[in-house]
Amino acid sequence: MTSADTAHQKVSPVTRIQNWYRSQCDGDWEHSYGLTIETLDNPGWQVTIDLADTPWAAVRVPLEVIERTDRDWVHLEVTAAKFKAAGGPGNLEELIELFFARVIDSPAETEGAKPQT
Repeated sequence: MTSADTAHQKVSPVTRIQNWYRSQCDGDWEHSYGLTIETLDNPGWQVTIDLADTPWAAVRVPLEVIERTDRDWVHLEVTAAKFKAAGGPGNLEELIELFFARVIDSPAETEGAKPQT
């Protein structure tokens, strides 16, 4: 495998969120903010990510509802400097990927945002 091949390999959603979290930890942010991944009893996942005191604090995303089946669904929004998403039991990676798609990699990304991996 060449270095060009390695550069184009997809980074997993878990690795991306770990790297994003690590890049926010500046000795202050992590004492007041963070992210949570929880299970829901319907069943499913809930992901909440604080954007306060980050370059993305002003990002807003209206409620998006994607209903495929009773076990394959996603609801997400960004309000009050928080990314909030919930989804079915097989949608955790999708929720994390949507965080990057709607917030971090979005054309609406705020100027001066920290580079992400």
